[in-house]
Formats: sequence, structure tokens, C-alpha cells
Amino acid sequence: MVMDPQVRVVQCGGNRINYWRPLFSADNKYLLCVSGDSIKVFSTVTEECIHALWSHSDLVTGIELHPNNHLQLYSCSLDGTIKLWDFIDGILIKTFVIGFKMFGLYTTSKQDSVYVVTQNNDSSEKFQLMSVKLPKVTEQECEAKEMTILFSDVCQSPKSTAVGRNGEYIVTVKGLCLFVYYFKSKKIFRFPLSSTSKKGADNSFTVVTCHHIEDCIATGHKDGKIRLWRNFNHMQDYTYSSLHWHHDSVADLAFSVQGATLFSGGVESVLVQWSHSLEQKREFLPRLGAAIEHIATSPDGSLICTTHMDNKITIIDANLKVRGIIQGLVKGNDVKTGLIFDPRTKALVLNGKPGHLQFYSLHDDKQLYNLDITQQEFVNQAGLQHLDLVKAAFNAKGNWLATVEELKRKGTYCLEVHLKFWKYSEKQQSFILNTTINLPHEDQITSLSFQSGCNSEKDSPTLVTTGNDGFFKVWVLEDNSDIYGQKSGWSCDSLGSYHGFKATACSFSEDGSLLAVSFEDIITIWESSSWDLKHTFCQPPGKIRSLCFGRMRSSTYLLASTENGFINCWDLLTCNLTWKAQLNASVLQPDCLSENIAAFSFTSGSSTMFIFSPSDPVPLYVHADVCRGCVQWAAFVPRDLPEVLPSKRYKWLNKSQLYFFTENQELMTFSTQPPEEKLKPLSKQLAPEESLPITPFFTLLESKRQKKKVVKGNLQPEHSLLAVCKTDKCFAVKELLHTPAHVLPPAAILCSLFVDYLLIPQQHKCIDNDGNDLERESEKTEEDSDEDLYESTEIQDPTLTGCSYASPLKLPKSEEKELRKIRKKEFTWVTAL
Repeated sequence: MVMDPQVRVVQCGGNRINYWRPLFSADNKYLLCVSGDSIKVFSTVTEECIHALWSHSDLVTGIELHPNNHLQLYSCSLDGTIKLWDFIDGILIKTFVIGFKMFGLYTTSKQDSVYVVTQNNDSSEKFQLMSVKLPKVTEQECEAKEMTILFSDVCQSPKSTAVGRNGEYIVTVKGLCLFVYYFKSKKIFRFPLSSTSKKGADNSFTVVTCHHIEDCIATGHKDGKIRLWRNFNHMQDYTYSSLHWHHDSVADLAFSVQGATLFSGGVESVLVQWSHSLEQKREFLPRLGAAIEHIATSPDGSLICTTHMDNKITIIDANLKVRGIIQGLVKGNDVKTGLIFDPRTKALVLNGKPGHLQFYSLHDDKQLYNLDITQQEFVNQAGLQHLDLVKAAFNAKGNWLATVEELKRKGTYCLEVHLKFWKYSEKQQSFILNTTINLPHEDQITSLSFQSGCNSEKDSPTLVTTGNDGFFKVWVLEDNSDIYGQKSGWSCDSLGSYHGFKATACSFSEDGSLLAVSFEDIITIWESSSWDLKHTFCQPPGKIRSLCFGRMRSSTYLLASTENGFINCWDLLTCNLTWKAQLNASVLQPDCLSENIAAFSFTSGSSTMFIFSPSDPVPLYVHADVCRGCVQWAAFVPRDLPEVLPSKRYKWLNKSQLYFFTENQELMTFSTQPPEEKLKPLSKQLAPEESLPITPFFTLLESKRQKKKVVKGNLQPEHSLLAVCKTDKCFAVKELLHTPAHVLPPAAILCSLFVDYLLIPQQHKCIDNDGNDLERESEKTEEDSDEDLYESTEIQDPTLTGCSYASPLKLPKSEEKELRKIRKKEFTWVTAL
């Protein structure tokens, strides 16, 4: 009996990769960074994610390389465990159970302990720095019991603590005080600063780091200053010097491995390089795109890494030139465009950087590219106003994109609105601006929707926009070609209103023949062929929040959610209210591949998800407590391959996958895979053949190995050479050429195999259905000739089954002899003619 899988809510991607300072491997080939409850391993050459380390059940809050084995990695998490990894092979080596949440992790080469930042037992708002001795046992999971408190009141930020030269001391900052703890003498030195300088600047500490060779501590402050502390092992003789370039607080500091340079960064999006010997000498790398959060240097000093506020990692070489960018899901203050599915790239589209649309790949968990919509320079300064991207929509084929941007200046009633149409260019592989319409409505645009059902090339795309000015407008693509060339543009074809009420939402039917527009608490139905008003629905009362038509067998139904907490369903054939349900639905999202509709409601601090069909008010599936807070947006994304689930309750997951976005900027989805599925590759590390990834190289090797099995095992015809030869070699070779180089073996190993698969086989031996080989051709030499004479075999049927290639036809023995006699004759007399 097949057990019904359990549907779980999981975070599908888009985690922060800028939470903790990244780490370089000892050979600079890999870059390790924290990503939610996992650790991602990136290649520094291709910026591709090689694999992720899954085992923690909560947010990973710190990673550090093993001080005595640079192929191993320590990680700590809010789940109360410290884990030791072999990060190259992705193997979990050991788990140390600590028993409480950890917010930071630090290691030293001389000590046999690690140092963690935890919550104070007396107060959840206070944090303490503890030393934890990890036991040396053979068990894979053990409990660490030896703990010592070093500081009872520290800052939670991981950048507020650092380990000193050769692990002799540890430094932490909080507020206006710098603390230094020496492990050998167990003494603590405290160095305070005044709250403000003579010029009124804020001296509060923001970050601390230590020199790797000298006894020097660098601290960053809120006023933008950098202080270099020396002689701090004496309370009276300590000194510090100041460096100042940043106009705002210093976000992070990092010394190079040799200590010759110091790097700093902040909200200016500029990486500053200071010379340690000539402190006033500095170099800059500007325009990095977003405020810098963390800075890391490689062991040999050839690479520098910065993380940014827009969830981005930038890899920089020693000459201060950008070498590569790893871009995650950009999380802004508000996602106003919603979650949009791009049918062309199969990506999720939403607000990215200010004024940009980001195309995010759900499969690869990375950003494909950014599209600059507002086309203006963003300046990070308080009080400045910029054009804001508020609406976006694709047509059914994905070759047209419509966007709305607006700017409302403070203290005035002036509203600046732009409606832009973008066409996808196959040549440039991007969207190109086609038409810009200034002030398409006299007030804010509330919704926009492309007409569905236009699948043929002759159908002209149509867009409808609604506004608070009381109108909905129909925009069509027109041919504006002239003698100078062919071109097309968008213009307003029609408009409609209803008694001056504000138009709040619109939606097209599945075939595009009907348009539903809501005017406050009244729904109007319009015919798209003539834009004539056909019917109105005004009962029951309630301001309309969202509209959607049913799909497939439920295409005759219209649903609407109201702000007073109801979902209403009308039958368009009878124009009657079929049913209504009391549900305060913040999101109402239809599935384009089925008749299912998802509704999210927010009650008692959490959200609940309902799956139902318009033809039946009884929900097909209900999932309570999908997340804390309110769900802002949702989207159904078609699956590449349909998933077959045994239970009828989960049929809504067969063709599409539902994603939703929470108010905490978390991208979530529903999964039927058990939690152990993530750990499956780790448990199979001892069986290499079972855990090999399905790469193009694996495809070629597997096909070659199957050939050998066929020859040795003498398989049946239907499973023998014919089946092997039908392997899609062209696909494997194509994938091999497009696979990143870091996952392929050396070219010397691939060369012979690669060339072998490019060759076209001429002839294959056939295998009889009884498993016996056919008669082989035998050679015989004649006494009067140096040429070889071949024993003729029986003429084989060209359509013989069991052969991958039919044998060519051969002449009988008598005819072959006649041909040889003709060849022996003298024909030199022909030349005389």
C-alpha cells in the first residue's frame, strides 16, 4: 500500500547569501557562504553553485574553516548544534549538540575550543561570548558539555567580535567600549571612548577586526572613522590613529593575509583600500551597485570578496577589478509588482533593485538578469525620491511586457505616471523599450492585464489598465510603418467607465472574450470584441479587492474577494450568485493549468491556504499556519514534468507548483518530499556509484558501460545493442559542451571518449533471437592472385530485426570472380585512342 505523502511548507530559495562574511578555501577554488539553513559552495571561476550542505534544521548563523584542516568547515545554527563538514565532497563528519541558539562562531589555531555568541540566560535581549570545548570522540553525534563564559554582555552582530594574532586573544566591541581578552593570562582590558567627538560625531563601534601578523586592532565607527589600536596589552600606554573617508558608518573591515592593506566599505558602495604602512594612501573601487555589508580576503591575497545589501556577492581581484558576481534574490522594502511567471524563461519576476525587474530562476536558485525599467541613477541618500516600479504584466506568449512606474512628490498633489511597453528581442536576448506613455491615467493605475486567448501570430496583443480616475483603458498594438521602415507602437483604442466610480481591478476570461472590471463594490462585464457593457453584479455589497475567472470546466464562473471578508462566485450563464463564503482572502490566485484556485487568509497572527474549485465551495485542500504574518503574493508555476501523487487531496500539485511571498520577504512553496530527502545525498557518500550526479560526462560513461555489458552478457535483442545505440548521444555531447568546466574531468580523459561518440558507426554485428552469432566471413587466398578472396555469406535481409544498422548487399561469388577477371585484363590500348 502506498502511503500518502505529507505536504510541507518549505523555503524554496531566495535565502540571504549576505548574512555572514563569506570564506575562501585554502586553494581559492571555492567560496563558501551561508544561505538560510544551508551552506552553499560556489566556484570562484564560474560563480556557479557546486553543491549545498544540508543538515541544519534552522538558520545557519556562522561558518569558520577548521584551523588545523582547511578541507573541513565548522558551522553553527539556531538549532543548537555545531557541525563539522568536508565541504568539498559535501559530507557531514560530526555533529556537536550544544543545546542553545548560537548567533556567531569563531575559531583559533592554538586553542582546542570554539567560541560562540549565545543569548544570556538572564535576559533574551543580552548576549554572551562563550568558549565551547568540542569533545574528541568517535561517535558521529556527541554532546559538548565543557563551556566557559568569557564576556557576559556582548553585541549580537558577528562583526563585533574577532580573534587576534595567532589566537592569543579575542576582541569584542559594544557601544563605546573595546574589550580584549588574553587566553594565556585570562586578563581583560577595557578601552572606552567618549560618546561624541569635539565636532559632535558619533564614536560608537560598528565593526572590529585584527591584524594577522602584528598586534593591531582596526575598528569602524558610526561617524565613518577607522581607528587602528596598538600597544593595547598595557592599559596606560595604548595608542590609536584615525583614518577617515566614509561619510556614514563603516560597515566592515578586513586586513589582507600579509597585513599590508586594509579594506573598508559602507553605504557608499565603494571598496576602499588603505595602505598599512602609508595610512593616508588609499585606492578605490566605486559603483559596486549596493551598500557593502561584509568584506573577506583569500588566503593568498589574490582575491577579495564583498557582500552587498541587494543580496549579492562580488569577487574582486588584487588589482581592484571585478572578476565575478553571484546574485541572489533581491529583497526590497516592498514587492509592489507581485510574483509574475515569465513563460519565456520559466522564471519568477518581481521587484529587484530600485527601478528594476529581476528574473529569478527557481530551478537554479539564482538571478538570471535585471531589467532596468525606470532607467535612472539611484542615489542612496535619505530624503531623495525616485520613480517607483509598481505594476508589471506579461502577455501569454511572453514576448510583450507592460510596466507602470510612478512618483508622487511630497507636499504636492503632482503625480508622475509612466506606462511602458517592452518587446522581447531575439537578437539581443532581452526586452527592448517599444512605447512610453506619459500620464496614461489622470490618477494612479490600480491594475493591468493582457488579454488572454491570443495565441496565433495574427492576433494583436491587447492590454487593459484601470485607474482611480474612474476609467479603464484598452491599449492595442498598431502598425506605424512608414517609408523609413517598419515599426509599431501602442495607443489607446477604447475606454470605459461606470457612473464615475473608481476602477479597482480587472480580469479577462480564459478565451479573452469577456472582461470583468470592478468599480468599487460593483462588477461590470464587457464584451472584448466591441467593448460593450453586458451585465453588472452589485450583490452582495462590499468593495472588490481582486477578480478572477474560472478555468477549463469552470470557465463560466467569476470570483471576487471583498474587503469586508467574503468570496463571491457568480455563474455567467445564469448571471446569478452561485455561492459565497466568509473568508478574508488577502490573495486570490488561479492556476492556468487546472480549474483550481488558491486563497490565502490571515487570522490570529498566521495565514491559512485554501485550494478550491469555483464549481464547488467545499475546499479540496486546507493548510493551516503556512507562515507567520500575512501572505502578500502568490503564483502558480507550471512543472517541467507532471508529478503523480496517489491521493486525490494533492491533485492540485500535479501540474503546477504554488509559490507565495510573505511579509518577511520569504519565498515559500509546498513540497511532498520528506525532510530526509535533502540529506539523501549525504547518506550515500559511501556508495559512489549510487550518488554520482547525472552530468553529461556520466551519461557518456554510462552508455559506454552499458555497451560492454551487452557484449559480455549476450543480452536479448530488445535490451541489447539496438537499445544502446538509440541513446541520445547528440544530446549528451551538446550538454557536455555547455557544462561548466569546473565539474568536468581533465580534457585528456575526455578526448578519446568524446571523439568516439562523434564518429558515425559503419556496421554492427547482429545478434540472433536465439543468442547465437551470425556466420562470419572467412578469408581465403588464391594461388594465382595477390588479392584476397572472401567467402560469401548468405544475403541478409536489410530489414533484419535486432540490428542497429542493416548489412549492405553483397554480390554472389560467381559475379565477384567475373569482376576480378575483368580487372586482370590489359586495357592500355585504350590510351592510344
